[in-house]
Amino acid sequence: MNSTAMPIERQSLGDILLRSGKVSAQDLERALDLQKKSPDRLGKLLVDLGMVAERDLVDALAHQFRLPRIDSSGFPSIPPEIKTISPRFMRSAKFFPFDQRDGELCVAIADPLDHETLESIRLVTGRRPIVYLATETEIRDAIEKFYGAGTNSLSRLVESFGGSEEDAGLSTGEDVEHLRDLALEAPVIRLVNLLISRAVESRASDIHIEPMERELRVRFRIDGVLYPVEAPPRQMTAAVISRVKLMAKLNIAERRLPQDGGIRLKVLAKDIDLRVSALPTMHGESVVVRILNRSDNELVDLEKLGFPSILLERIGNLIARPHGILLVTGPTGSGKSTTLHGALSQINQADKKILTLEDPIEYQTAGLSQIQVNSQIGLTFAAGLRHIVRQDPDVIMVGEIRDLETAEIAIRAALTGHLVFSTLHTNDAPSAITRLIDMGVPSYLLSSSILAVLAQRLVRVLCPHCKQQTEMPEGVLPRHCPSESSTGSVYFYRAVGCSQCRQTGYRGRVGIFELMELNEELQRLIARNAEANVLREASQKNGMKTLREDGMEKVLAGVTTYEEILRVTQEGA
Repeated sequence: MNSTAMPIERQSLGDILLRSGKVSAQDLERALDLQKKSPDRLGKLLVDLGMVAERDLVDALAHQFRLPRIDSSGFPSIPPEIKTISPRFMRSAKFFPFDQRDGELCVAIADPLDHETLESIRLVTGRRPIVYLATETEIRDAIEKFYGAGTNSLSRLVESFGGSEEDAGLSTGEDVEHLRDLALEAPVIRLVNLLISRAVESRASDIHIEPMERELRVRFRIDGVLYPVEAPPRQMTAAVISRVKLMAKLNIAERRLPQDGGIRLKVLAKDIDLRVSALPTMHGESVVVRILNRSDNELVDLEKLGFPSILLERIGNLIARPHGILLVTGPTGSGKSTTLHGALSQINQADKKILTLEDPIEYQTAGLSQIQVNSQIGLTFAAGLRHIVRQDPDVIMVGEIRDLETAEIAIRAALTGHLVFSTLHTNDAPSAITRLIDMGVPSYLLSSSILAVLAQRLVRVLCPHCKQQTEMPEGVLPRHCPSESSTGSVYFYRAVGCSQCRQTGYRGRVGIFELMELNEELQRLIARNAEANVLREASQKNGMKTLREDGMEKVLAGVTTYEEILRVTQEGA
């Protein structure tokens, strides 16, 4: 228990309930009389007799023993993984472990005097139990939710699955029908549905299902970082992967070549699109499921993405231009498509025809004519773009410039009076220019068609419940953010970790940006094939803030951490 110094004269439970008006004197007297003939404690008798609500009893016990109270809203979306504690032990002892820190384990328990259970927890985990009080119902519901006892139970689903060790390594064409049978078994269907619903509930962007030599590993990517979750045993590998492939309309007989597919379904009252990628590996097919929430289209707002007001104004001026190219750069998963759709939403009006070419269509937006790329039938970015310009559009969005042909058609469209949005995979804004030149695009075309290049990254946002203020080391600010001058101590926040953020210290993500707007000087440098570092220096003189400088401003504002900025940016960026 987390309070060793209990008061000598503790208020009795009966007095607390009586003074709070939760029980009448007559009912209390009756329960006390029954307690003399029963081995049960007073609180249990009061609840069993219907004299006191279970919640009121736990509130009174928390007051009596001076212990913190927790309910289901305080439990994390994904509980800590504790291999030495089984769900069966949790059910029988009526406790739920919901948080862990150095040498300590936070447990919700209904009986503060159950010292035997607390000692057992300490022995099997090697951690000191920190007691929080919760009702038996809240504890039982949490165990059922995360570990289950019925149709949502991973352990029960595994028990009801009849697969063998051999099923994990099916490899011949003769086993296709058996694979299909496995994938259609009720326990496997429920198990895959359970994984997907847990991922959506945890705000995960991806589910990674990876066969290892001796296990099947399942991980969720939450806020850009992978976290392991409870996984089925290895003998269910073939069944689980086949089920996902069957849902995505992939060929379950083909396990030697990469495959891509999609699933559309409703999870937790949300419309969800799942992009499925299956890739052969040494120990079986690795499957990654990208989760796209079609219910979150209203979140495509540049201000919510982390754009500072000055940058919002500059972006607004750029997208109001009648023609030219705006490029957004960054690695996969840095929010480029989200930014482009946020920009499009600002100019999505009845007097403009907007056409998009995307792979995939992540946001379905009213008012836009959106085209899904399909290379299998010849509808590539380049082929689609050639036909788009014949549709008399005002604005064109190309999901990605992947080759010279696409780049040349996009530039030609910009030079003939269209506003073009697109993305590139480069580390910073100036590198986008050199990447296009390396593709073979003439530099004089770039200097006359590109309006600006926006580079961006996504950084994790500090959890507001547990972040702690600390002093920034001397020399960090002038090194990474020379535009910020300071005298004396500089403070920022560090990540700590709590049950609200699954011990990560972070919850959610926000963007950091650098915007390189082309002026006459930059146009001349580009026409002369200047290198990226030369373009960067000229842009900084023109007022461009680098990714790291924008990130450091968010560190000083208490939005994220210094370590997070170093994780996603490189020196000089």
